[in-house]
Amino acid sequence: MVVYRADTIDLTPTRPGHLILVAEVVSPGSETTDRIVKVDQYAKAGIPFYWRIEQAATGVPIVYTYVLDPATRTYRDGEVFTGVIKAAAPFSVNVDLGVL
Repeated sequence: MVVYRADTIDLTPTRPGHLILVAEVVSPGSETTDRIVKVDQYAKAGIPFYWRIEQAATGVPIVYTYVLDPATRTYRDGEVFTGVIKAAAPFSVNVDLGVL
């Protein structure tokens, strides 16, 4: 999932600076890419928020959130959600992961 800044939605081609949030679901076989490679690439591109969704052994997804430190172009750990996402940044969202 990608969330764009409203003022850039009609601009093409899409650039990393147009994005606010990238959220990805980790697939079997892509764990290393999603946990290490993409996190580094998105941070270096300046994307402010990255969320990684993984399937827990319980069957309920776990959402790991990361927030960009613009000075270092690295992410710092944000909140971790299980069951329900109740995030305030980059916007207010409330999602019950059990019904997805």
